[in-house]
Amino acid sequence: MKPGLQFRLHQQLTLTPQLQQAIRLLQLSQLELEAELRQIAEGNPLLEFAEDAEPEPEPAAEEGFQANEFTHRDEAPAKAAKDDDSAAPPSDEHTPEWGDDDRFHGEASDYAGASSRASGGDEDGFEPQNAAPESLQQHLSWQLNLSQFSPREHAIATAIIHALDEDGYLRDGVDAVQAALPAELGANAEEIEAARQRVQRFDPTGIASLDLRDCLFCQLSQFSDDTPHRDLAMRIVNEELELLARNDITKIARKLKATEDEAATAAALIRSLDPRPGAALDATPVEYVAPDVYARRENGRWQVSLNADAQPRLGLNQHYCDLIARARGDDATWMKGQLQEARWLLKSLQSRAETLTKVAEVIVRRQSAFLDYGPEAMHPLVLREVAEEVGMHESTISRVTTRKYMHTPRGTFELKHFFSSGVATEDGGSASATAIQAMLRKLIGGEDPRKPLSDQSLAEELQRRGIQVARRTVAKYREALRIPSSSERVRAG
Repeated sequence: MKPGLQFRLHQQLTLTPQLQQAIRLLQLSQLELEAELRQIAEGNPLLEFAEDAEPEPEPAAEEGFQANEFTHRDEAPAKAAKDDDSAAPPSDEHTPEWGDDDRFHGEASDYAGASSRASGGDEDGFEPQNAAPESLQQHLSWQLNLSQFSPREHAIATAIIHALDEDGYLRDGVDAVQAALPAELGANAEEIEAARQRVQRFDPTGIASLDLRDCLFCQLSQFSDDTPHRDLAMRIVNEELELLARNDITKIARKLKATEDEAATAAALIRSLDPRPGAALDATPVEYVAPDVYARRENGRWQVSLNADAQPRLGLNQHYCDLIARARGDDATWMKGQLQEARWLLKSLQSRAETLTKVAEVIVRRQSAFLDYGPEAMHPLVLREVAEEVGMHESTISRVTTRKYMHTPRGTFELKHFFSSGVATEDGGSASATAIQAMLRKLIGGEDPRKPLSDQSLAEELQRRGIQVARRTVAKYREALRIPSSSERVRAG
């Protein structure tokens, strides 16, 4: 054993910080990207958003003669306009836009200048604000305060209201409400149940029910006595709710000694009720999706374009860039590092936009039949095929298609929607799972409600159309579409 030197030559793939940043930005959604860039811009003075940019001050006149010349030249027209009541307000068509700001010209102009955001809001700068939606608890508490409840009953009813879930049910029962009430109140189960039944009559009817049967029965009890087959509907809810779930009208009629027409009418009355009365007052704000790309048909061909409003308008702050030349020592080193990071970030954003455009163009080209004819014309498509066409790895395609949306004449879809596995056909080709599901939905929608198609019948019909699919595959697709089985879809004629 003795010391020695050895030389080895090998290759190793290393993810640089710049590449890691580009990958991270690629997989972010639109809102996440905006938040990420805001955070980065707060720590880097060389970066600036367009809406944060301050307008350049107008240069002051250096010579008094020039200032007086322009003053005397415009004085008469200005005075005449002021004296004339019918004079039109000054035009602002020459107001400089963001793209005219010199601080965003240069390296960032290729990326930041390509995107433009439509200006919204009022002229005074205030954005429209929507009122906060009323929650279920607020809606019920308002009715409680208008009702004649004693202070003791009011406290019990308040505890019941705050124990409801998002569907309006008291899932935990009366015992949970009793445990939540103060011990000094000494409320018993009978008092809580009496208060619950009074709350059940609030709007929406059936709120604070213990289960589905209790909810439906409470809503039926609000109908007048002359409602056709109301009593039979109440008996179905109390005794044969399981048979109603299976839509076995014949057996319901036989067990309750009624005709099938009467049972069908009563079942229709039950189906008109709301099984989730609290869901209508869900205060969860609606989330809207802004598309990242648009697919439009122009001159007989499908074209893809980025949504300019969805692209971050980020650029270099020219004021700080000019300070770098005058900086010395550690300040110059730090600012040059910040400038390099800003350039890397802008380059990563440009790469993200280019990659998104390439992938969207391949998807539109491969799924043009879907855009022309609908879901039944969707072709099988997997990540590997797109990756090979654009010359990227499958993981990159997966990142760029996650939480990115495309607006088409048929609606707005996540890019993942255009990928689906294939099923063999008789002619040696394949049909996508999305197309098969669309066919199933169409077949079931046109079936005889008295004799719905079974999964085996649906499989045979698809085989007659040249699609080789097994019964269990049909059942899987039907369940994915949330379509009940044939026994549950049967309807009386």
